Amino acid sequence: MFGVDDPAVAEAVRAYVKLLRATRAVVARIEPLLARAGLTPTQLGVLEALLHKGSLSHRELGRKVLTSAGNMTDVVDKLQARGLVRRIRVPGDRRQVAVELTEAGRGLIEELFPRHAADIAGAMAGLDAAELRMLDGLLRRLGAAAGETAGPC
Repeated sequence: MFGVDDPAVAEAVRAYVKLLRATRAVVARIEPLLARAGLTPTQLGVLEALLHKGSLSHRELGRKVLTSAGNMTDVVDKLQARGLVRRIRVPGDRRQVAVELTEAGRGLIEELFPRHAADIAGAMAGLDAAELRMLDGLLRRLGAAAGETAGPC
């Protein structure tokens, strides 16, 4: 590998490239369903989080779908413009705003999510249950370790 003499670094780069390729393959499998519904993966994530968790603040949604506060505002604005979510004042603290599903949003995500989950399962079908559990553990460790070592480049 050009400019890399350390075998551990070269191995990490090769694993990283494989991780990205696998991610792209899975995303390519699930995006057509989302596109037909007129949703981005982040918008679907917001609808799914609200379906399973109930009303959430922008900050909570951002943590759930791993996006910035600025992007979350844009995502919620677009979903609200389509009538899929609404912003509500939090009882007891009028300064806080939560986001909740509308009836139309609940109907869409309740119809879409089972098909989305099936698409994910289809994309992951190359692994058996034990391998999926192993992958889950490895990715958790990777994410935790990468978060611990994150710093300025």
